[in-house]
Amino acid sequence: MRSATGLKVSRARPRRLAGLVLAAVLVLSGCAGAGSLGAGDQTIVVAIVANPQMTDAVALSEQFERDNPGVDLKFVQLPENQARAKITASVATEGGEFDVVMISNYEAAQWAEYGWLENLQPRIDASQGYDADDFLPSIRDSLSYRDSMYAVPFYGESSFLAYRKDLFAKAGLTMPERPTWRQVAEFARELDDKQNGIAGICLRGKPGWGESLAPFGTVMNTFGGRWFDEDWNARLSSPEVRAAAEFYVNLVRNYGSVGASSAGFSECGTNYAQGEAAMWYDATVMAGVNEDPAESKVAGKSGYVAAPVAKTEASGWLYSWALAMPKVTEHKDAAWRFMRWMTDKQYVHTVGEQLGWTRVPPGSRQSTYEIPEYQEAAKAYAQPTLDAIRSARQENVLTKPVPYQGIQFVGIPEFQDLGTRVSQQLSAAIAGQVPLDEALAQSQQYARAVGDSYQETR
Repeated sequence: MRSATGLKVSRARPRRLAGLVLAAVLVLSGCAGAGSLGAGDQTIVVAIVANPQMTDAVALSEQFERDNPGVDLKFVQLPENQARAKITASVATEGGEFDVVMISNYEAAQWAEYGWLENLQPRIDASQGYDADDFLPSIRDSLSYRDSMYAVPFYGESSFLAYRKDLFAKAGLTMPERPTWRQVAEFARELDDKQNGIAGICLRGKPGWGESLAPFGTVMNTFGGRWFDEDWNARLSSPEVRAAAEFYVNLVRNYGSVGASSAGFSECGTNYAQGEAAMWYDATVMAGVNEDPAESKVAGKSGYVAAPVAKTEASGWLYSWALAMPKVTEHKDAAWRFMRWMTDKQYVHTVGEQLGWTRVPPGSRQSTYEIPEYQEAAKAYAQPTLDAIRSARQENVLTKPVPYQGIQFVGIPEFQDLGTRVSQQLSAAIAGQVPLDEALAQSQQYARAVGDSYQETR
């Protein structure tokens, strides 16, 4: 159904969600993929996000095909927003286009409850040496439903702050191990040097609930804000949310990168790696690219500290890109073989030895952090990554109770639409296209439509 605001509201019913995402198919103009890598008895179609670590998996996948004759791989790689829409539409409508899909801890438990995903636990238990107990507990639990894993993590992440140690030293500044957002804003002011092509900080402004809403959501949390109160009353017009939004928008507009309203993870990553930003607050997975001499001009020049806070003990998010198997997949055995290959301990060694240890997918397995070569390559960010993931719990990052699961997202089906709409308002405010109060008022209307539907069904 649609509310008076035009927002899609499902009232959290699984089959109704399928209708919610049909529109997503219509806005996609096609799939960009690596193509089939051969001809064989079974072709496994894998839908993944076009992030650097996933691109590495595509590059290495010929080794899987070599070791699994008769199984060919076809990858569909899309930018994050498009991938979400395409994968959600396919899985929700049982389209059957994909044998393996890349999803996150936002979708895993919801889709498992709806019966859309294959329960992987029997296959995990039967796979000698796979060792699911090696997965970091918070990541493993976030991909589970009723004590069974329905997705296996490719990498896990929280968020932290990267900063240029050389620029801080030159300016006589010292970064605390646990900075506040007010301190970060002051550092950004001091280090912003647009004349020489250096922004004080890079923050996402690109629309998308998995883009700008991820970092902004953590700022909102630590400023004392929340999406809904315990009775599902929308709270996006609260003083706490307004303070967070005003702070974020001003920080990005005053000291952020050029074109910040359209910058996402990839754009900020490029800016920082090219030496065009003094700080970057984002996913912990960024560190591997920052420290790769082949990809980054600032390799070896960065420090990493906890996500900045205002009123809370911590403020990092919790997220995992993971592989799942749609229930309707016909090639289940071959699909699991590929999923196991891409998420096994050995894959970590393959990436490290063939592509470089900074390219290893982080944050999923404890054993990764026990590999001497990785310890050396990741010494600047390995422990901060683990600390961030371990501290990313609602009780640490929120000031008030909420009726939903999730830190940088609200764990309900409507959030894909709600979050995207709110992110569009945030991006417009950053770009100066709408006043902040107008953006928040519109966002409050969107959130109220969702909250009202949950009040009606309690």
